[in-house]
Amino acid sequence: MMRCTRFLITALLLCHQLPVAAVVTRQLLAENIDQHGSSSRQASAKNISSPSPKTLCAAAAEAAQAGEATICATQAQEKIGPTYKLHGNVEIYYLNYVLRADEATYNSDTREATAAGHFRLDGGPNDDHIRASHGAYNFLAETGRFYDATGTTGFRFEGNRAVLTSSSPFAFNGKLVDKTSPDHYLVYDGWITTCELPHPDWKFEAHKVVVDVGGNASIYNSTFFLLGLPVFYFPYATHPVNHEARQTGFLIPSPGRSSSNGTELADAFYWDINRGMDATVGGEYFSKRGWLQRGDFRARPSDTSYVELNYFGVIDRGIEVGTPSGPQLLKEGGEEVRLLGQGNFDGVRAISNVDYLSAFIFRLAFNDSFTQAINSEVKSQMFLEKDVTGLALGAMVERYQNFFQLAQANGTLTNPPVFNDVEIWHTPSFDASSVDHRIARTPFEWSFDSSFAGLSRSEPGFSTSTLMERLDFDPEISLPLLFRGWSLRPALAAHETYYSERFAAGIAVSKPITRQALDASVELRPPVLEKVFDREFLGRKWKHVIEPEVTYRYVTGVNNFNQILKFDERDILSDTNEVEYGFTTRLYAKQNSSIAPCESPMTALTVGGAAPPQTVPWQHLTNLEKDTCLHGPAVKETVTWSVFQKYFLDPTFGGALVPGQRNVFTTTEELTGIAFLTQARHLSPIVSRLRVATSSHTDTEWDMDYDFQLGRINSSTLLVNYNFGAFTFGGGDAFLQIPQTKNTTNIPTEGTCGSSNAAAQPTCKFQQFRVGIGYGSLTRHGFSGAANFGLDAEINQLQFASLQSTYNWDCCGLTLEYRRYAIGSVRNENLFRFNFTLANIGSFGNLRPQERLY
Repeated sequence: MMRCTRFLITALLLCHQLPVAAVVTRQLLAENIDQHGSSSRQASAKNISSPSPKTLCAAAAEAAQAGEATICATQAQEKIGPTYKLHGNVEIYYLNYVLRADEATYNSDTREATAAGHFRLDGGPNDDHIRASHGAYNFLAETGRFYDATGTTGFRFEGNRAVLTSSSPFAFNGKLVDKTSPDHYLVYDGWITTCELPHPDWKFEAHKVVVDVGGNASIYNSTFFLLGLPVFYFPYATHPVNHEARQTGFLIPSPGRSSSNGTELADAFYWDINRGMDATVGGEYFSKRGWLQRGDFRARPSDTSYVELNYFGVIDRGIEVGTPSGPQLLKEGGEEVRLLGQGNFDGVRAISNVDYLSAFIFRLAFNDSFTQAINSEVKSQMFLEKDVTGLALGAMVERYQNFFQLAQANGTLTNPPVFNDVEIWHTPSFDASSVDHRIARTPFEWSFDSSFAGLSRSEPGFSTSTLMERLDFDPEISLPLLFRGWSLRPALAAHETYYSERFAAGIAVSKPITRQALDASVELRPPVLEKVFDREFLGRKWKHVIEPEVTYRYVTGVNNFNQILKFDERDILSDTNEVEYGFTTRLYAKQNSSIAPCESPMTALTVGGAAPPQTVPWQHLTNLEKDTCLHGPAVKETVTWSVFQKYFLDPTFGGALVPGQRNVFTTTEELTGIAFLTQARHLSPIVSRLRVATSSHTDTEWDMDYDFQLGRINSSTLLVNYNFGAFTFGGGDAFLQIPQTKNTTNIPTEGTCGSSNAAAQPTCKFQQFRVGIGYGSLTRHGFSGAANFGLDAEINQLQFASLQSTYNWDCCGLTLEYRRYAIGSVRNENLFRFNFTLANIGSFGNLRPQERLY
């Protein structure tokens, strides 16, 4: 037993590690230990020649975390003063650093190590991993020099797996690499990349690279290699090593090609003003048309406020078009300015959404989004609002502009197109309204709505004064009653409106007019019918709900409707005596499974979806529809169907209805946005709104107005969107049939459908189809693709089509796109675009993010 104990003690002494404190307070006498266990103290050297177990070296990391340096070698360890000479599988642990090599020297006073042979340095705050033939490193200053080195930062290796620990990792190689501070590298005669090693898809080979981790990399005399091939030479280039980093400078030029504009070449200058403010100014040359200018300014003064200003303009040389009088030079240039902003100051919310367009033909000819290009409306609004204990106060300035194409005497549209506009101003408008308040201790409730506005309107052949006044006050008293599930709400409201001008003989006359009306209504809601089904179907529990509703309304006193100037919804109030009835049925599903598959559909391909949210500078938006993982039982409204109709006891609306023209009143606008009143009638069309969404990846919506009196569909909009795995599909059919009315003016929307035979048509029909299909996603490795198109079925013409494909490698991706526009006689264009993206660097090309299909 004693022999075994002595043997173990001797083995431990021969294989022991040498812990070195972070602060050395005294020197130990060197100790020479031979293989028999005898020792002698010397003042010069200490030699140990015996293998050290690998398990003991690994355990040394625990001591290193406590601020001690621990060294280990399997062949020999020699100490001269504060210097240790180590041979054979050397490992030096200091805090979260580990240095490994075949041979090394370590100074316990300076914390500096010099090593050679399979040099490896791992750890540090940036997760550095450096391999070199030899080098030196100071653990205390976190500086060093490495020869024939290859390294990475921002990775943590777990076996064969590389785990990202930074939003912007990078790798480098150089004959000489100097680390001059914890976050600063100098790489000489080497390369830098953000791709995976050992075969990066792209890299910058340069004589000198200066890297600031968390900042930018400056690259001198570099050649850019893509898939092993040299592509560009840059005397100087920079790229961010931090995803959030921004730097002032010129962006990479981007070429393009268009059948209408010719060869395109764009460039821009980016100005990083400060942390919460930046600007981009650029231009684009069109070989066939002229010059395009762009400018963007963004500011984020606080977490609750932002400002974004965009400018887009074209100086057009013009194109030659044929006219009855011969060739004519048509210039389609113009400019558009948008200002978006939001702020919150002591509970007062300020919103700005200003849009200025110099000419509608400019938007048609040069806007790169089909939906925006054909939008004839230009809306600008700036308002302040504040809520005070159930009272809403607001102030607003608003400008509304709608362009339309003029028609000739025979009903055909002008060619080349000539546009005019209707312009309505609210300058300013002050509004106040309240929620329902209980009157003392009675069951009655009161509320009000009021507005004071300065107004003006202008259109061809008609205009009001620059500023006319309108004062509107609408108080209401109601008596909500509940009895055994029944809900009854009688209400009585008064409408008192003053106008400083009136409409007479086709013009605005400066003669005040007052509109007074009494509005009585009774709303009845029977008990909700519901049933919960005990048996599961398709793995879900189901609940069916039916909500019937009946409302009677009587409005009287509006005997001067045709003398009221029209600006907004407050001005179309008319007499009515009506009953509205209908129901809403809902089907709920409760899913019991705790986890559902997570998928990432191409939500941008959704046909008929809501407009994208207003972007906020430097705000990371989260699309909740993409987060389809269910972490518990979820209740979803899978089917919603509403059906309503009105019966008009007074078919002339107190004499406000003008036969032979499309009439829009408050009562019809509240039911449907499609005009249907051209003559006296009792029954309105039946309005159906159906939506089916069985999961977050399916969405079907069908809105239809069916006119029983005429026996036809007035409007029908069918939207279907479906996602399954990597596949996304969207389709839409929009049908509209509006009455053909008398052509009393030269405005085509009033008397024509924009065609030569419109006068012979009893109705104007429009039908358009939209289809989108896609596979993959923008970040999917390998191939992804998508296509969409729009077709006008009435004129059998393809309005637009887009085809986009992407191939993503390890750390770069290439996107190609073909796009076609066919917008009347204004635009017949084929566009070819591309975008090449380098991970953590940026993009090169003329396909902008807001124009992608996915």
